[in-house]
Amino acid sequence: MNVLLMIAAFIAFATPAAAQWRHTMTGIPRLADGKADLSAPAPKRADGKPDITGLWIPGPGVYVGDIAKDLKPGEVPFQPWAESLYKERRASNSKDDPTASCVVGGVPRSDVVPYPFKIVDVPGMTVILYEAVHSYRQIFTDGRELPNYDPTPTWFGYSIGKWEGEAFVVQSTGFNDHGWIDNFGKPSTEALRVTERFRRKDFGHMDLQITIDDAKAYTKPWMVTIPLTFKVDDELMEYICEENNKYFGNKVSQ
Repeated sequence: MNVLLMIAAFIAFATPAAAQWRHTMTGIPRLADGKADLSAPAPKRADGKPDITGLWIPGPGVYVGDIAKDLKPGEVPFQPWAESLYKERRASNSKDDPTASCVVGGVPRSDVVPYPFKIVDVPGMTVILYEAVHSYRQIFTDGRELPNYDPTPTWFGYSIGKWEGEAFVVQSTGFNDHGWIDNFGKPSTEALRVTERFRRKDFGHMDLQITIDDAKAYTKPWMVTIPLTFKVDDELMEYICEENNKYFGNKVSQ
């Protein structure tokens, strides 16, 4: 195989396949040529808040490699041990990345993977269905507080949400200490607290502002903003990864 064919093959396997369930959605603002008008006004909920439900995809996939790509060098405030571990992971090309063995990315990493996710509102909660690794989150909107005890640590943590003006604000805690912030290997610990602000700007565009607060891994909270685009006339597709899930087996054997 020549070099060009090798590159083409790599791109084919490394790039997420476009969803294959094409259909024409109703309720989508359209231009004269039938294309969706992504710049049309954002739809509203019954309470007047922006409706953030629907199928969304993060903007350029480079964020999953480096979630802080828009920050200047040195603006990620690592604790010394965390910076050392991050550099080790970069030097090893992230060979120990759990998601390479089908483990979910958790928060905020699943927000920036270049696969679509669907936001669904049901009474008392907002649910996010991630195409990548067939994962999901429950964000409770029934007025409860975050756990005031030490809950069982999880990859996605425990999340509550509420509206603050035009932004849907989600706070999450209760993470395990195995998660990576991005593919490059920025670490997190069980002290991680993530705040996400979903702000829909118009019909087809939403900003997701993510604040990462982990006093064990970073000297202060830091923030990134990820652009999201509405996926029109499309649906989530099946994503099967578990057939090659060797992560926990590898951990036990080490």
